[in-house]
Amino acid sequence: MKIRFRNWLVCLCLILLAGCAGTGNSPSVAALDRILILVSLDGFRWDYLQKFKAETPNLNRLAVEGVHAQRLIPAFPSLTFPNHHTIVTGLWPAHHGIVNNRMYDPNFDAEFNIANNPGPTNGRWWGGEPIWVTAIKQGRVADCMFWPGSAAEIAGVRPTQWKPYDGKVSPDECVDGGLAWLAQTNQRPSFLTLYFHQVDTESHRRGVESPQVRRAASELDEAVGRLVRGLHRLQLDDIADVIIVSDHGMTDLSTNRIIVLGDLVDLKTVRVDASGAIAGLRPLDGNVDKLYDQIAVRQNHFKVYRRENMPARYHYTCNPRIPPVVLVADEGWYISRRKLDPERTFESATHGFDPELKSMGATFIAWGPAFRHGVTLPPVQNVNIYNLMCATLGLKPAPNDGDNSLVREVLAK
Repeated sequence: MKIRFRNWLVCLCLILLAGCAGTGNSPSVAALDRILILVSLDGFRWDYLQKFKAETPNLNRLAVEGVHAQRLIPAFPSLTFPNHHTIVTGLWPAHHGIVNNRMYDPNFDAEFNIANNPGPTNGRWWGGEPIWVTAIKQGRVADCMFWPGSAAEIAGVRPTQWKPYDGKVSPDECVDGGLAWLAQTNQRPSFLTLYFHQVDTESHRRGVESPQVRRAASELDEAVGRLVRGLHRLQLDDIADVIIVSDHGMTDLSTNRIIVLGDLVDLKTVRVDASGAIAGLRPLDGNVDKLYDQIAVRQNHFKVYRRENMPARYHYTCNPRIPPVVLVADEGWYISRRKLDPERTFESATHGFDPELKSMGATFIAWGPAFRHGVTLPPVQNVNIYNLMCATLGLKPAPNDGDNSLVREVLAK
């Protein structure tokens, strides 16, 4: 695994931040005294701020007042767990090991799944160094509310305080939990995560521009407003910064756009690691070339790759958890193991497709005294957020795949 070490500019920024220079509206505040809150709005597509503008006044205000990227480009595959871990580690999924929401590790001979599976809370699956581990190793307090992976012990470290994911908790309750941690003057976190699933959940159920998604966007916007008001009430305005992200976008599906794996290969001869916008197959007889050739001649509304021949821009090779044969559906198509059961409900929308597609684009907003004001950036890569967060807090970043572009473009001079 080859990881780029390009953090000299981060170190320079840390010196400036930790010294007398300070940032933004509070020049006397050193980076070591700052608080950073990372908020994830799962599935909140980049264009929802405009599509649902009337329902998202708080988010739009923060975007206008702070730094807003036209689009945040996710890592491949554009799925929830791989991208949440890329955001907090600065590593591509092939390097941090969370290569899919559902995957198989041949070394463990075990499956990982985001639901009803011990994998999400077992540190052996989680590679890299998430920023809460970076912060704690450097003597800071870091708390996590629902963030994927934060319930696991990673690199021998857990968050100072954390809450495992609970989909029944309302957005307001989530915010109130985070504010309660921030109110602890004897153990106030320097770093805090909040995670909200509602837009993603309703998008899968009802479709991208459904009334239910619109209502969910409004609900999350109100929660963001509640967070900002809470920071003011706690008198943290001058030291607290907020980065709001989403992990991926979303596109609508149709029962007329289904690719059936059972039509391409005898399912008794393969292990199916995952299906959906991306599918992965392992031949039980070990003959990868035979399996690839069998599927390659039948490519229609999808592309098939050997693991070692994935497009370079996907950064998706050299990890045994990546299946030896990978199918990537065209936008809006869905790879299913078998023909649809008319008795079962089919998803209205999904994600996981090519990250460069606009429909997969996510949201990025940076707001607070450490950041520039009134700036709009062209599309940016989410792998670069880790270095930005480290620079904001005066932390030395762990080795990662990101660059320092967001450090230069987002931090106030």
